[in-house]
Amino acid sequence: MSPIFLNILIIFSALSFLFFGYACLTSPFMVTEFKRYGLSRYRKINGYLQLAGGVALIGGFFFKPLALFGSAGLGILMLLGLLLRIRIKDSVLQSSPAFFYMLLNSFIFWMLYQNV
Repeated sequence: MSPIFLNILIIFSALSFLFFGYACLTSPFMVTEFKRYGLSRYRKINGYLQLAGGVALIGGFFFKPLALFGSAGLGILMLLGLLLRIRIKDSVLQSSPAFFYMLLNSFIFWMLYQNV
């Protein structure tokens, strides 16, 4: 795989999670969603973990282990998000972002791990 394509995937994921983390901390919609999930008390930690994952992916351009930890952490976070969506019986469409980002970050981790 082209290193440029991998870098584009990393930047896409990083920017996505910087946005999602910020939204999780500040958006009234996310407050409502976490109430619906029954996880109101975990909303802020989830937002901080998303921000940390995004920062780690970017930091990985300078220190590769950061990107490994960031992509692994985000992949796990999205796996848990997907399991939650299944548990509360969300639709496939509602669950698809968690599934997509789980696959994306797992792929990033796998590609980076192969090149360590």
